[in-house]
Amino acid sequence: MLLAGAAALPGCSPSQADAQAASTLKIAFFSDNTQLVSLDPFQVYWLEHRVVLRNIAESLTDQDPQTGKIIPWLAERWDISADAREYTFHLRKGVTFSNGEAFDAQAVKTAFDTDKAFAAALPSAFGATYLAGYDHAEVIDPLTVKLVLAKPNAGFLQATSTTNLAILAPESYRKTAKERSLGAIIGTGPFVLDHYTPESGLRLTRRKGYAWASANVQNQGEAHLAAVDVTYVPEESVRNGQFVQGQVDILWPRDPFSEVDLKLFQSKGATIQSRSLPGPALNLYPNTSGTRILADINVRLALLKAIDRKTYASTVYSQDFPVVDGVFDVSTPYFRSQGAKLGYDPQGAEQLLDKAGWLKGADGYRAKDGKRLTLVDNLAIKETPGDVLIQDQLRKIGVDLKLRVQTKAEWAAANASGNYDLTSTYMTRADPIILQTILDPRSAYSATVATNIYPPAILSQATALFDAGLTATTSEQRAQAYDGLQDLLIDQGSAIPVYERVWQAATAKRVQNFHWSAEGFAFLNDIEIKP
Repeated sequence: MLLAGAAALPGCSPSQADAQAASTLKIAFFSDNTQLVSLDPFQVYWLEHRVVLRNIAESLTDQDPQTGKIIPWLAERWDISADAREYTFHLRKGVTFSNGEAFDAQAVKTAFDTDKAFAAALPSAFGATYLAGYDHAEVIDPLTVKLVLAKPNAGFLQATSTTNLAILAPESYRKTAKERSLGAIIGTGPFVLDHYTPESGLRLTRRKGYAWASANVQNQGEAHLAAVDVTYVPEESVRNGQFVQGQVDILWPRDPFSEVDLKLFQSKGATIQSRSLPGPALNLYPNTSGTRILADINVRLALLKAIDRKTYASTVYSQDFPVVDGVFDVSTPYFRSQGAKLGYDPQGAEQLLDKAGWLKGADGYRAKDGKRLTLVDNLAIKETPGDVLIQDQLRKIGVDLKLRVQTKAEWAAANASGNYDLTSTYMTRADPIILQTILDPRSAYSATVATNIYPPAILSQATALFDAGLTATTSEQRAQAYDGLQDLLIDQGSAIPVYERVWQAATAKRVQNFHWSAEGFAFLNDIEIKP
């Protein structure tokens, strides 16, 4: 309908309409976020929306996807005070927002101060943790702005590279949060949001005169594409069919492809783009509170040994799918391999359960004091083949794992009340500080989950390591803190890695120059469509 409408526009000849259609990229995502419909960078955590936002709204800095190093973008350079509380950014000249407003120090101050006020009014805003410690901004001159923190935040510079702290035009901040959520997003990026229809789709159009791309982008001028059409297609079979039939250029689901789908897409000339999402791996988090079964470290460590992660990766996904190697995915700065502690060892698991007094009965399940060793895994929305595989693997060592499927609201309520034995959740950010939003009771979205994973004697050790990572002023200090934290979580069985969170997209043969960003998104201004 959009393309048909383009041909009918005044001043748009059939040949021009054909040319625009030929340079329109079509992306099929799996779903819109029906719980929090928002395109506001500061409010949104939905990965698919952040892909779109990365191409509309830009940030002071960027992050090299290979090294994790922070590099210039809208800021040419920056100075950091010795106490790591003052960040002075020297801005690029000649940058403008798509509505014509100048990108300058006052625009940066407006963005950060507005976000701070919004976070204070709504602490659950997803950009709030990125601003941890932020106090105020000072305009030094039109192209120099100082961001001042009340306390050190070692992740702050990286936060300035994210979509969450992307800079919008002052006009956007004169809109309400609701209006920004529904598309009042004006940025400096290579594309402009034409429209957004929740749960249906959106369109981006090329911005004329754009010329200030990040060094991560090969194309430093206007986007090659005239437009990008995004649709949300929840049904996997429908999405796949659209791609195979050539109706979609990029197939971008949330879950990795199966072996069967990979072979089908590749037979059609598709390229499979893959990158581990930065942040925590998909971990199971235990409830160690009170007299619960997982309060016993021997049982937690038995679960750690009982999971065959290599089989999980190859069976649930594909033969070449990476095997999880630690608490974090490998694309996360300061990742430390825990592979030596994550080997499949069912005999060792059984010995630990014997030691804990859980003995196998004739039915193959373990029991103690007349009670079966039964654990409840709290699942949101659906049960996956991977969940069933874990259930089968634990059954082999005598553990009865119950998979309790709930609505998102029920799942959150059960987590908040501690009504579970195992649960899982994740957030995506290319800095290890993101783990605090899950596992530090003082800043986690679920303080109950974050508290319950630690036996009382371990909690103080964990929070001390979080603090050390947050206040570090050197890379070596951060590495030491996060090395210790990753060791602690595995050695205590407080995080049980299951699989590497790999994001995959299938690009049609005519799509050229797809590149991942550090956050696991893509710079669409690099993409070209070849005949």
